[in-house]
Amino acid sequence: MAEREPAFCPVYAALNLLQEKWTLHIIRALLEGPKGFNELSRAIGGVNPATLSQRLEHLVDLGVVEKKVESFMPPRTRYGLTEAGRELEAVIAAIDRWARRNLKVPVG
Repeated sequence: MAEREPAFCPVYAALNLLQEKWTLHIIRALLEGPKGFNELSRAIGGVNPATLSQRLEHLVDLGVVEKKVESFMPPRTRYGLTEAGRELEAVIAAIDRWARRNLKVPVG
């Protein structure tokens, strides 16, 4: 007997994408405008280049981020949000509002 494909659940798919480490950091940084790879890495802080490259490739494949090659020698690429990526600004704003209301500033 053939197994049935599970039904597509958009919420499940979105949560899987957004919970990947660094994904929301990338989107938040790109909300400020397009950035080159190194500029994006500095804006996020702490992400290793291989992981950043992998996340960006995945976000480009999904149509959330667009990649523009500006030159080949030296290699220069800029990343920016697509319309779908810019729509995530509301998600980040909602997280910001929730965090400001519910999370305490660490005492240090």
